[in-house]
Amino acid sequence: MTPELAPYLPVCDAVALLFRPHAEVVLHDLGSQSVVHIAGNFSQRVLGEPSLLDEIGFDPNETIIGPYEKVNWDGRRLKSISIVLSAGSKAIGVLCINVDVSQFHALMQTLSALATVPAGVEKPQALFKEDWHERINEFVQQWTQSRGLAVTSLSRAEKRELVADLAANGAFGGRNAAAYISRILGLARATVYNYLNQANETPDA
Repeated sequence: MTPELAPYLPVCDAVALLFRPHAEVVLHDLGSQSVVHIAGNFSQRVLGEPSLLDEIGFDPNETIIGPYEKVNWDGRRLKSISIVLSAGSKAIGVLCINVDVSQFHALMQTLSALATVPAGVEKPQALFKEDWHERINEFVQQWTQSRGLAVTSLSRAEKRELVADLAANGAFGGRNAAAYISRILGLARATVYNYLNQANETPDA
């Protein structure tokens, strides 16, 4: 980890602790292009995995990206913001804060102004250009919702079908995508590859 990022670790822990269990804080090292710290983890990301932030074109005058809306692997809606961390004039890291706002939406309509992204504000395209995590999350939620299912209660047959459909839509093209998919579906990675092989062996109708 870039030494200049070390002072931000307690900040990550403090924010996650203050808003526990509704906040997750992820620290990305731009030098290694990897996740170096996660506080309050609920996104199923792991330390050391690629950040996929290398395609972001940083504006020298831009330090805050967002707020923007995301979807978690289990369907919860997240309100997120990212802060570009610099040492001198060089960007060295990105600190992302994800807040679970699903309960606010369900419990109080009066919190909608706080819990949703203002109308007209779109996801920052630079941030999401290579974010296969988000694409997988969106696909899984559309797939389950269209069938009246929940990702947390899928049967093995439904998981097998979902893996096949993910593969058909190119979801396994990202680095560590298979490991991520295995985590959110509660499957061993070997099982995911077994389902992939079965899908590839199935003749077209």
